[in-house]
This record gives sequence, structure tokens and C-alpha cells, in this order.
Amino acid sequence: MFQLGKTIISEDIIEKDFVCNLSACKGACCIDGDAGAPLDKAETHKLQEVYPKVKPLLRKEGIKAIEEQGVFITTEFGDFETPLIDGADCAYVIFDEKKTALCAIEEAYNQGTIDWKKPISCHLYPIRVKEYSEFSAVNYEKWHICDDACTLGKELQVPVYKFVKQALIRKFGEDWYAELEKTAEKLKKG
Repeated sequence: MFQLGKTIISEDIIEKDFVCNLSACKGACCIDGDAGAPLDKAETHKLQEVYPKVKPLLRKEGIKAIEEQGVFITTEFGDFETPLIDGADCAYVIFDEKKTALCAIEEAYNQGTIDWKKPISCHLYPIRVKEYSEFSAVNYEKWHICDDACTLGKELQVPVYKFVKQALIRKFGEDWYAELEKTAEKLKKG
């Protein structure tokens, strides 16, 4: 672990390799698990704002889940998440012709319909950020469904922090990322 400003960072994001391999996993991170994507408070408002423009892209099951549960849910611990369809798929998941799970929010963004890419927790994955009162913990989350991404990352020699560069800049800023790169180089040199 090391510290950059008000973040405590796991060295795994520098030492582990990762490149999403959608052709192998088919977007399993959006349809496996038992919870929706974590959201921060500002993102709950953003979801309410963009939902009317995302809705035409959604599957009927997603629309039904959102209409029954809301554009986001609040967990028993007071955290915010995207709703799920029958406790499985994220309500915002759509599928392409190859049955690969995609994000309808990101698809609306790619089409220029909205100006918000997707929840930051999704954009950062496999990095998870836990907010505490005095700092943010930045950790690599290893999940067996991403084994193919780890293999591809190792083959291409792309560390986690480089794979999620744009998301880290979105979350923490350009200066923070530049400091992370300097720290990574120092750590690699020993």
C-alpha cells in the first residue's frame, strides 16, 4: 500500500495485469453477482436525468425492473446501486448480436444521446474505490470471471492502472494520475 494525496492505493493495481476480454467473458461482470453497480450520490441524480434517453435502448425486463425499483436502489446499509433484474443482470444491461452484455448507458453515450459515460464504479472496474471520511481506498478486485482479462493483460503487459487510465483520471484528475505513474515507475525500479 502507498499513499497519494488523500488516497491509499493497493500495489496490486501496478503489479497485476488486466485487459478486458469481452469476446471471452461476454460481459459477465454486468450479469453475475448479487448486487448492482455501486453509485455515489451525484450519480443517482445523473441516472434520473439520463434515464428517459437511455430507456429506448433497454430490454423490457430492464425497464420493468427500473419501473418497479427505481432508477437506483438504496441498500440496507444506505449505499446506492443500480437495480437488478430478478437478482441477476443489471437493469441497464443490453445484449449485442453475439450475446455479449453491454451497458445501455454507455451505448447512449457512444451514440451522443447523453454526456455521461456510465457509473464510475463500472468505468473503473476491476478497481474498486471505498470512500472513508479522511481518505479513499483504491484496490484491485480479483474476480474469477475476469481470469481471461488477467491472461490477456499479462500477454499484452498492461497493468491494471494503465487499463483504467481514463477512469482514474475521471475520478481523481490528471495530476493525481501523473503522480501514480511516477510512483509506479519508482516501484518497478525497486
